[in-house]
Amino acid sequence: MGPKRAEMLAKQLNIRSYYDLLYYFPYRYVDKSKIHHIRDIEGDMPYIQLKGRFISFTVNGEGARKRLNALFSDGTGTIDVVWFNRVKQIQECYHTGTDYVIFGKPTEFNRRYSISHPEVEPFRPDAPQQGFKGIYSVPEGLRNSSFTSRNIQQMVATLLAGLGRVEETLPEYIIGRLKLMPIREALVNIHVPESVEKLQRAQFRLKFEELFYLQLNILKYARNRSLSIAGFRFTKVGDCFNRFYHEVLPFPLTGAQKRVIKEIRADMGSGHQMNRLLQGDVGSGKTLVALMTMLLAVDNGFQACLMAPTEILAGQHYITISEMAARIGVRVELLTGSTKKRERDTIHEGLLSGDVKILIGTHALIEDTVAFKNLGMAVIDEQHRFGVAQRAKMWRKNTTPPHVLVMTATPIPRTLAMTVYGDLDVSVIDELPPGRKPIHTVLRYDQHRITVYRFIGEQLKQGRQAYVVYPIIQESEKLDLRNLEEGYDIVREVFPQYRVCMVHGKMKPEEKDYQMKIFAEGKAQIMVATTVIEVGVNVPNASVMLIENAERFGLSQLHQLRGRVGRGADQAYCILMSNFKISRETRHRLEVMTQTTDGFVVAEEDLKLRGPGDMEGTQQSGIAFDLRIANVTRDVEVMQQAREMAAKILDSDPQLAQLPNQQLLRHLQFLYHRQINWSLIS
Repeated sequence: MGPKRAEMLAKQLNIRSYYDLLYYFPYRYVDKSKIHHIRDIEGDMPYIQLKGRFISFTVNGEGARKRLNALFSDGTGTIDVVWFNRVKQIQECYHTGTDYVIFGKPTEFNRRYSISHPEVEPFRPDAPQQGFKGIYSVPEGLRNSSFTSRNIQQMVATLLAGLGRVEETLPEYIIGRLKLMPIREALVNIHVPESVEKLQRAQFRLKFEELFYLQLNILKYARNRSLSIAGFRFTKVGDCFNRFYHEVLPFPLTGAQKRVIKEIRADMGSGHQMNRLLQGDVGSGKTLVALMTMLLAVDNGFQACLMAPTEILAGQHYITISEMAARIGVRVELLTGSTKKRERDTIHEGLLSGDVKILIGTHALIEDTVAFKNLGMAVIDEQHRFGVAQRAKMWRKNTTPPHVLVMTATPIPRTLAMTVYGDLDVSVIDELPPGRKPIHTVLRYDQHRITVYRFIGEQLKQGRQAYVVYPIIQESEKLDLRNLEEGYDIVREVFPQYRVCMVHGKMKPEEKDYQMKIFAEGKAQIMVATTVIEVGVNVPNASVMLIENAERFGLSQLHQLRGRVGRGADQAYCILMSNFKISRETRHRLEVMTQTTDGFVVAEEDLKLRGPGDMEGTQQSGIAFDLRIANVTRDVEVMQQAREMAAKILDSDPQLAQLPNQQLLRHLQFLYHRQINWSLIS
């Protein structure tokens, strides 16, 4: 391979060595043992192999539009074959009157079948019979350079032909106990399977190994951390907590909230640093739990902080928490990028003196200039919005790291949490406060728009408020979507008697805050917005959420938007507006929203449809799902098996020092030596 192509392969597929190529697996397989007849072709056949001859070649078009058309016959019928690039080379390569075997995907147009860019090989009667072949994913950049799955097949075939001994990556006791295929045999059969049975065994071996080392890495770190990282011991439940509980608490805690507070108290009294993930659907009362946790820190002589991803959300938390904390004499301050210098200086003084007990803010909290007298508790809200390096800075705000409570309203499926947050203890608030009614969600198409507007008008007449969310701010030539600027004018025309405010990400913070404020105070009845309102707006009087072009949003995002309504005692509604011409999969996705308000069900479905790499928060928070063959959605049982095996080994040999386990340690270090292990940071 020449240096230019090698560089592209390294850049686009991360293939730099024999090892990388060996572990670049096919994403599906085709059976090349069967020769089809043209007369038997049907519309839903994925790939076919034909034996016959080219009858004619014709060049059509010029320049970039030039294409080569050929007619191929096998004696039972004819099929069109077409190439859109490398026309000259292909013309010189293939000839009429010669027997060829062609392989490709048939497509039907005007009752006639054709194959574009097939694999073509001269027919050799004495050639060994072909069986299963792997099809490899090739990025567009490589395809544009005429690099195909077949090129990877040829590279792998050359590598396998000269493949000598392959060092085993798992100890014999694991291979024997689980009856796993040896690594060399598994690698050969994953690329060129001898049979379906051997392919399945190879897949299981490689999936298990991948998930086993992932879990071994996470669990080994988590155990070391729990033993080695000391934490402040909070033993006292004092005046602040008790007065808040008996005098200020706005309503009785749910059973789930009580259970979670008990789990947190046990962590903070253990002498080890707490590192806990708190999951709870929108409106489940996570902020209240966070406040009571911070009051425990105050009772034990420490300060606490809460970091939120946006100024709007930080402001919302500040209003809620400072109002309640003031009633028991606890000083709470707000620090964001917009805080004026004089206020900032006062806050810094209060932090160093210890007068400021709770600090709420954005990433401004982790600036080097912000120093605490004695920070003992850090709450991170909607943590997937922060980069891992930002979150790590929080640890350095005290000589002993503070206890960490990570909160998210984006429900994380159990299968994903096991992988992403394997080193965190997980608490779940799975109960809504009493009096909350489930949000009624419906799917409506553009032809129902007048009825939808009429319904919103009825809600507004009753004194309620409404959100209208758009996927984009301005009109786009590339995207045929409703946009916020046009929508703002339409909404004002449809509802002239009501005040309409507008919020989007390109507005200045002060303008955005003003628009949010007039809506929160009820001075505006309709808010037209982008997804900037996904977190941080708490308006109990808002009863309708209308989401335009709902098909453009992921399920988790739709669920977050839906959570902006239904925060009061009144019945709330979420209306998903969509074009009727959407795919079956998209319709199914939207229908999931209408069938359940359970965030965990939504998240599981989102994971199935979109895959782990696209789940909100996994990529931007630095947790890369660099899994080559396993899938955390489909391979739950394999992951559970791998996790149990890893846990069992670490129970008896925490440092992997025993002779059979030294092999595990060596391979673990090999796999992770080039990666920053982001799972170490909560």
